[in-house]
Amino acid sequence: METVTHHGRTIAYRRWFRGDADDAGPTVLLVHGSGGSRGVWKAQSRLGSERPVVALDLSGHGESDDIDADPGGETLAAYVDDVVAVARETDARVLVGNSLGGAVAMTLALERDLPLDGLVLTGTGAKLSVLEDLLVWLEEDFERAVEFLHEPDHLFHDADERHVELSKKAMHEAGQAVTSRDFRTSHQFDVRDDLGAIDVPTLAVVGEHDRLTPRRYHDYLADHIPDCDVAVVDDAAHLAMLERPAAFNDAVDEFLASL
Repeated sequence: METVTHHGRTIAYRRWFRGDADDAGPTVLLVHGSGGSRGVWKAQSRLGSERPVVALDLSGHGESDDIDADPGGETLAAYVDDVVAVARETDARVLVGNSLGGAVAMTLALERDLPLDGLVLTGTGAKLSVLEDLLVWLEEDFERAVEFLHEPDHLFHDADERHVELSKKAMHEAGQAVTSRDFRTSHQFDVRDDLGAIDVPTLAVVGEHDRLTPRRYHDYLADHIPDCDVAVVDDAAHLAMLERPAAFNDAVDEFLASL
């Protein structure tokens, strides 16, 4: 684990690279979603055979310091600051964002001057409305919310139980307050009118069975971001990178090779 400190807080990240530094492609920075941690990207370490790959814990997640921020724009801006700090520290030029992490990546591409070569947006959308019942459960019955999210075709389609337990553990470690803050921040996110200003090549990756952010969300991204294609990961749902890592990594590898 490595760390970077910015705005008075320390952000943890992990780096993988097993290739030749002289032939390395652009550093890829992985950004997890609501209630998650960098552990959700463990299978993407395999992408580090040809390029540096970095996965961070956003503020309040994993081993990173928390923030005192209201849900919505304030929290989103803080998470963007986390990604900018790690990207500058690691010279990352490609962002891979899942769910809320995709919102963070899009916001950064639209609002910050960090040089980027590409975006991978997976299990995400230009607007991320959250079921009202889920928002209530997150506040009043956290266990019910966690169980709901792990029902079939939400976070997973038919995943190995180890992956389900990893996801639940990350959510419990993030805790009720942080996870609720994440989902409420997602609920307020909406960049539908701004997508035309994203000026880097983009890939939208969706799990075939994802009911949280379905195929139509990713088709919308492809229709409104000037240079954006869609890739579908079969037999997966919202956390396709964990449930079907080989297919997910193949899609990302092909995209990176095209940059």
